[in-house]
Amino acid sequence: MSPEEQEQNNEKAVEHGRWLFSQTCTFLVGAVKMEDLPEASQTEIAFAGRSNVGKSSLINALTNHKDLARTSNTPGRTQQVNFFNLGKQLTIADLPGYGYAKAPRETVRQWTNLVGDYLQGRMQLRRSCLLIDSRHGIKESDRKVMRMLDKSAVSYQIILTKCDKIKPAQLEKLLITTSTEIESHVAAHPELIATSSVKGIGIVDLRATLAALVTER
Repeated sequence: MSPEEQEQNNEKAVEHGRWLFSQTCTFLVGAVKMEDLPEASQTEIAFAGRSNVGKSSLINALTNHKDLARTSNTPGRTQQVNFFNLGKQLTIADLPGYGYAKAPRETVRQWTNLVGDYLQGRMQLRRSCLLIDSRHGIKESDRKVMRMLDKSAVSYQIILTKCDKIKPAQLEKLLITTSTEIESHVAAHPELIATSSVKGIGIVDLRATLAALVTER
């Protein structure tokens, strides 16, 4: 493929992403157990990550909604899987955050079981976006989830959040170390995307990447 053709393909991917994420996005249901999961035949993507990593803010930025997904400064607030329908073409799942040490042990167990069962048993799930806070990098709680996804052959992609909170040199180093670490994870997508919901960094690229999954059905 020539550079010109590659550029044209990139432009088409960006435009498709812009169009898809400009469609109406509506809340479907909040599931607290597997029986609550909505039936859907369309492509589904999930957003997972530690508590307070910025999942809701990123979903709001992608869909151009300020309050579609509820945000909070209190870690552990979201205790269910929240589903959204984007243009009747894509289902978005906002998973409860993990790794919040102050949550009751039983609550942590319930969250862990629900997220684990969902990620391993959702047939229409095309990809999980595993969000990592740029200020902290991959933590052991993230690695546990990565190992579970590897074992279950669930495709996931590392999305770095809050990249505006660190210096460019720090971000570049983080991209290198993270890329090296995920080489040993069989279900990890090789491409990393650094984002900032506040500054809009990486939003266009992430939209294009996720929109491409809809066309690949």
